[in-house]
Amino acid sequence: MGVRISHRVDYGVRVMVALARAERDRPGVMVASDALAAQDSIPPSFLDDILRELRNADLVRSRRGTEGGWALNRPSTAITVADIIRALEGPLASVRGLRPDQLAAHGFEDTQTSLWVAVRVALRSVLEAVAVSDLASNSLPPAVVALLDEPDAWSTAYQRSS
Repeated sequence: MGVRISHRVDYGVRVMVALARAERDRPGVMVASDALAAQDSIPPSFLDDILRELRNADLVRSRRGTEGGWALNRPSTAITVADIIRALEGPLASVRGLRPDQLAAHGFEDTQTSLWVAVRVALRSVLEAVAVSDLASNSLPPAVVALLDEPDAWSTAYQRSS
């Protein structure tokens, strides 16, 4: 199994982008959860769980009442995709439920531990570089765009050259 992006993370990113765009277009606006659910066809009860977890991570805030709804809790430039993933699913990379830096204490060989730490670093290099504001403006940082120019970036099967 490769890196798998769950529905929870996908919906979480979509909601955060929607909130960033709402803030950009109408500063101070609170967006109703039913409007967020309808916008991306997210089951409302599933969205409520996602929003609660994002609020618990201080990424969003809510207000009750007729003028209530949801908004980002800090500027969209200060929230990364990595923040969203961590809020919804925990560490970016884990092996059998352990963080890569914890593996050596559980009997993993140094080379294997180093491999999984390097994988975590690679994930961070993209997920911590992309802010919600980037996605809201339909752009990616130059370093991430450069990865798309790699020869096999869009290939579904990787063949190692000898």
